[in-house]
Amino acid sequence: MNTLLKRAKRQDGEAFVALMQENMKGMYKVAFAILSNDEDAADAIQDTILTCWEKLYTLKREEYFKSWLTRILINKCNDILRKGRKLVYTDSMMDMQAGTECAEYETVEWREMLRCVDEKYRVILVLYYAEGFKVKEISEMLGASESAVKRRLSAARREIEQMYDPEMGRKHK
Repeated sequence: MNTLLKRAKRQDGEAFVALMQENMKGMYKVAFAILSNDEDAADAIQDTILTCWEKLYTLKREEYFKSWLTRILINKCNDILRKGRKLVYTDSMMDMQAGTECAEYETVEWREMLRCVDEKYRVILVLYYAEGFKVKEISEMLGASESAVKRRLSAARREIEQMYDPEMGRKHK
């Protein structure tokens, strides 16, 4: 990714496209976790890509590219929410994973779990578990303290735990 990033910073369009394609799955997960809507997520991602292209020269340290990109995406998602777009939960989700039935099952289970979790926890769960960011990185992206991120993760875990029957392993309806 560093090679692509260096080329993209020199305004190499092909390198920039490849860099965005590498990060597309993660961007979608984050945007969908915040917006719960494919169309709004796509809009946020498009706006993020445009902003990244225009502002890539402002990135000081290449190792923070993914955090920088994710922060821009979160801001774009928040802009969409502020504009008062109606949140619509859909059953459709872009098939971003080619894979086995097991991978499809895990994707459906993950989506269902996120749908049932309080909105304020979704983005933190995606950033922490799906994207692998550390608590400190998430706190910087969201502009929240590390302790607030830890509290939300803990509360999200409790909420998820309450949704599942420990004996049956099935979700309560």
